[in-house]
Amino acid sequence: MRTSLVISLSIFFWIGLFVLFYLGFDFVVGQVGLPGATYHAQTVKFVFTLFFMSLQIMLIFSSGIILYGGLYASQETNHLLTMPVRDSRLVLYRFQESLFFSSWGFFLLASPMMIAYGIVVAAPWYYYVYLPWLMISFAYIPCVIGAICCLLLISRVPHLRRIVVGIIALVVVAIAYSSIWHTLDINDADLLGAAWFKQTFRRFEFTRGEWLPSTWLSNGLLEAAREQTQDPGDLPWFESGKYLIVLLSNALFLHVILLWVGGRIYRPSYYALNSRQARETHVHMAWIDRLTEKLLFFLPRETQLLIIKDIRLFRRDPVQWSQFIIFFGLLMLYFANIDRFRQHRQDISVLAWVNIVSFLNLAVVGLILSTFTTRFIYPLISLEGRRFWILGRLPIERDSILWGKFLFAACGSWLPCAGLVLASDVMLRVSMQVIIIHQFICLLLCIGLSGMAVGLGAIMPDFREQSPSKIAAGFGGTLNLVLSAIYILLTVLLTALPCHFYFMANESRLQTQMVPPANLQLWLSLGLVGVVILAAVVTIVPLKYGLRAFRKLEV
Repeated sequence: MRTSLVISLSIFFWIGLFVLFYLGFDFVVGQVGLPGATYHAQTVKFVFTLFFMSLQIMLIFSSGIILYGGLYASQETNHLLTMPVRDSRLVLYRFQESLFFSSWGFFLLASPMMIAYGIVVAAPWYYYVYLPWLMISFAYIPCVIGAICCLLLISRVPHLRRIVVGIIALVVVAIAYSSIWHTLDINDADLLGAAWFKQTFRRFEFTRGEWLPSTWLSNGLLEAAREQTQDPGDLPWFESGKYLIVLLSNALFLHVILLWVGGRIYRPSYYALNSRQARETHVHMAWIDRLTEKLLFFLPRETQLLIIKDIRLFRRDPVQWSQFIIFFGLLMLYFANIDRFRQHRQDISVLAWVNIVSFLNLAVVGLILSTFTTRFIYPLISLEGRRFWILGRLPIERDSILWGKFLFAACGSWLPCAGLVLASDVMLRVSMQVIIIHQFICLLLCIGLSGMAVGLGAIMPDFREQSPSKIAAGFGGTLNLVLSAIYILLTVLLTALPCHFYFMANESRLQTQMVPPANLQLWLSLGLVGVVILAAVVTIVPLKYGLRAFRKLEV
């Protein structure tokens, strides 16, 4: 059932992306012509190189982070190190796992885009033959680079690995922020005009460097998609094949480098990391723990300590906070630049667009939060694993453990999500009433998603599995992700539609002609009441059954 559910959702998502990309490329080709036209190659190459370079950076980070969890923080790896297995083989085994988990999203996003482009431009048959090999060889390169960086980082600066990863993530976000800000820093009158496109094309020239794998992939696809000219020496399949060879040769070369680096430094770095001198024990609590303790003064003492324990575990796991920084940093980057697209505030169509985008941003924040609650909150009970007997013997009720994890998830997710939604609303300059509604919905989303993840995690724990990614990829995690997505869509729809019509009617002064204001206010009030009821159901029901299953749990 789990496999069928995952496959069905993936197919549904893939078809949706395919339709979206097909319509987009159909529009672009209608404006700039088919392959071979003057502006076609420049326009499509600009889109391809920017898209693939962004994914290239994400693959480097994702591969390195996942490989770190597999090589240095896995009990299975500890066991494999005692076996007669070469270090390079062990690194390769873990790298294959990180390659799969980090690149499946790339194939899910890029494959509908590439196939849609091929259909729109009526690409020849060899375009589809080259396509999978180009994508595989491209994805291999940044994943290997991320793996090598992970090994070198742990080998050279094991005690500074968290600081280095955090600094690199912040630098990447800052560079991306600066680049986009300067790219869009053009007079509103020229926005989306010919001058704006020319300057944007010039400012993103660094993404089209000939030494970048993303450029090799883009050129290979464009060459394979174009038709052969009358010149007998012009062979598109041959030109595309040369880019494929460049990608394959570099991927194989980096593969050899990874095995060589892994064989030389993995085992010493593993021992250095796990046998380094323990830090001096501090008799006082960290400032963030003291602050948390003061903020939670109204809770029982045991619940405070359980929440502080989960916060410490979050701080000590770079896999969690690094992904948190990257995703929420990119969202903040987008929200900080969204006002560049706003102009003509008096136009009713622009006001409608601003209102729709503000609710779409709220939905995006909710969907990102649902992935984090599925990935990190749902496995919390299961990760207690063999240590659960310690908690079971403490003089505390089991309910306190579950309530502690629920409060940790709800309170910990509310602050960054509320900040992101507020940043989006401020940049879009929506009314104060809309800001209050968005903050209220954001709070309900945090409570509902946290209650669902904690409740389902208690109903379906897996104490034998130690990898949070594998726990989240199980049936319970998949079910939690699907239910979370449905909950977010229902919540946003219940409030976005009445809110949109209510404010549009007020702005366009049509309320007395079309719909009475009292009816719109009633519709908006019923939508908010429906959201509250829905949040109560998705919070109380999973927690109720989760508490019942948790009390009867035998370990």
